[in-house]
Amino acid sequence: MSVQEYLEKHLLSRKIEEAVNAAVRAKAPDPVLFISTHMRRAAPAVITSVRARQILDSRGEPAVEVALHTNKAVHRASAAAADAPEGTAADATRDAEKRKLLARAVADAVQVINDKVSEALVGMDPQQQAQIDQAIMDLDKAHHKDGIGMNAMLAVSIAACKAGSAEKEVPLYKHIADLVGKSATTLPVPAITVINGGTHAGNRLPIQEIMILPVGAKNFEEAMQMGSETYHHLKDIISEKYGPDSYNIGEDGGFAPNISSISEGLDLVIVAIDRAGYNGRIKLAIDVAATDFCIGKKYDLEFKFAEKSGQGFKTADDMIEIYSQLCSEYPLVSIEQPFDKDDWEHSKKFTTLELCQVVGDDLLMSDPERIKRAVIEYTCNALVLKANQVGTVMEALEVVKQAKDAHWGVMVSHRSGDTDDSFIADLAVGAAAGQIKAGAPCRGECLTKYNQLLRIEEELGSDGVYAGENWRTAASTS
Repeated sequence: MSVQEYLEKHLLSRKIEEAVNAAVRAKAPDPVLFISTHMRRAAPAVITSVRARQILDSRGEPAVEVALHTNKAVHRASAAAADAPEGTAADATRDAEKRKLLARAVADAVQVINDKVSEALVGMDPQQQAQIDQAIMDLDKAHHKDGIGMNAMLAVSIAACKAGSAEKEVPLYKHIADLVGKSATTLPVPAITVINGGTHAGNRLPIQEIMILPVGAKNFEEAMQMGSETYHHLKDIISEKYGPDSYNIGEDGGFAPNISSISEGLDLVIVAIDRAGYNGRIKLAIDVAATDFCIGKKYDLEFKFAEKSGQGFKTADDMIEIYSQLCSEYPLVSIEQPFDKDDWEHSKKFTTLELCQVVGDDLLMSDPERIKRAVIEYTCNALVLKANQVGTVMEALEVVKQAKDAHWGVMVSHRSGDTDDSFIADLAVGAAAGQIKAGAPCRGECLTKYNQLLRIEEELGSDGVYAGENWRTAASTS
């Protein structure tokens, strides 16, 4: 093929002339750069391949990373395993088996992505998120998506979402807002982990997390400053009270002093807030993760004690009394998973007291059918969204819409054992969630989300609105 034939076949002469004319009209200071960019934009992006690999998450467990290739660039994404093993030292044998199963599942997912998923997506426009996600879902008809795996599906979907935003030449959060059909630019209030317990720490505290919400900050940057200062004051307080060997951290980066009661932990945090000078501007939240210590129909608050007093077993009604008292004694505004995942009755009973935000985690599992039931029965009034429990970006956005339509709060959340992918930061802004839970102002996999939110706020400038005191209603009013 001659040069002239090649130019004619690809209409290059006309396209080059159009690019040169555009550079002249724009009075481009660097015409070569302008023309190359113009020509690049003239070629629509298409997916050319999808490649997956096994990486390690923050626990050192296997996770899936996806590299989605287009004819213009490569976009990477990773997702934590939906069934990341959890347990205390006593469960070491069981967890070892879980890890072997997880490693096999990840290896299988990598093979499926490299073969079936890649073949299904090649040639698709990365801007068409709904079509891409549908193509992924068509490959796995199982209700729990255990054919490919939710984390594997999500990694592919996120990579496509990043490719779509790149092709549109807009920030990822803006692309997500476009998918939602909104132009909201709400920065979420961070639910910052400061104390870990439950199955996420080796102390005797039964609940999984104590968090702080800097609702009184004027913007997200100040919120993180308030959170970080309080976190470091808490470290000093724990050292003073329990000794320098007591401020090791748990899996979410929160401190893990050997305390045994919720009130003892809340008291420490209250002192830290006071010492930081943020009284009245920071509220408290807890993630009980009650499913982890529910035995039959009772809750064992001493499930990590070597020697039990016999006073640790509480009925669900006893737990309601405990939560009610905590809400009256502390600025406690949010309680996540206060009962077992199947205890709809008492979750409803507590929610109807309207004492605080009641967040459904195991109760809902980000499952549309369980959310629908919870809305009808008023079993909780907020959703914690863990995208890898859903499967794809569009499904996650549908779940957020469900919650918003019910006037619930929405808390976009990381997973314990997460990766360093910062996607949920853009998701929280693009979906105008109002709340984000990403761990402590410590560990890399946590900070990558918070730091991305700082960048987003800087980029938005005066257009960025921090949810602040409207943290519960931001989701339903956006």
